[in-house]
Amino acid sequence: MNTTSLAIDRVKRTPALRHLVIELLWQVADDDLMIGFRDQEWLGLAPHIEEDVAFGSIGQEELGHAVHYYGLIEALTGDRADDLALLRETSARRNAVLLEQPNGAGDYLHDPHFNWAFTIVRHYLHDVWEMTVLTAMTGSVVEELAQAGTKILGEKRYHRAHQELWLRLLAAHNPQQLQDGLALASQWGADLADFGPMAIDLQQSGVLPDAPLLPKQFADEVTDAFKEMSIDLPIFQPGLNGRQGQHTAALGGALTTLSEVYRLDPGARW
Repeated sequence: MNTTSLAIDRVKRTPALRHLVIELLWQVADDDLMIGFRDQEWLGLAPHIEEDVAFGSIGQEELGHAVHYYGLIEALTGDRADDLALLRETSARRNAVLLEQPNGAGDYLHDPHFNWAFTIVRHYLHDVWEMTVLTAMTGSVVEELAQAGTKILGEKRYHRAHQELWLRLLAAHNPQQLQDGLALASQWGADLADFGPMAIDLQQSGVLPDAPLLPKQFADEVTDAFKEMSIDLPIFQPGLNGRQGQHTAALGGALTTLSEVYRLDPGARW
């Protein structure tokens, strides 16, 4: 933790710093909400029963991380964390577009034909990016960010190890399936490692040390990993940018499902 760290109560009284912290938290919170939701849609559909349990647990932890991040935003804004997670409009969301995409054709309740290779590739890319961010976050001047980085980073290591094992299995036994999953992910993944224009401010404020360097660090790590598996890494195609509130219709569908029960009585304590 940074020796000149600031508690979140002090951050709340500094408008520019408060804005930066909230914007960073929107990204990691919304990312984890979406990936956790898509993970849960594999319940009963994973390749085998042990994986069903493992992947479901990973999804639960992703949702738990999102809850923690939304709780920090609640501390900064006074708005209820549940409302922040479930009632915001799609244009207010800052998750990467890749993470909102369906797992495959059909849906969970109606004739699902999900793509396991795409799911694993997507989760791996998410894990590498979030670990890159969390590692930098451990040096944040904001106490609660540094604490969150340290705590969540430990759990993310297990997530990433799980996805890497599947990547190696696919590369060894069905490389074309892995290549196809990666090609599909590349259609949506350009905004994943993107802070936009706030990267410099994140760095200079100490909210996220080395923020402008993190996208390249992510890209180098991913490139080296797939090169080692003899899998070609396609160019990520530019398109919608979720960090700027640009999303596909898939996000609206996911949020409708996520918030269905909560919207029945948003004032209740769940």
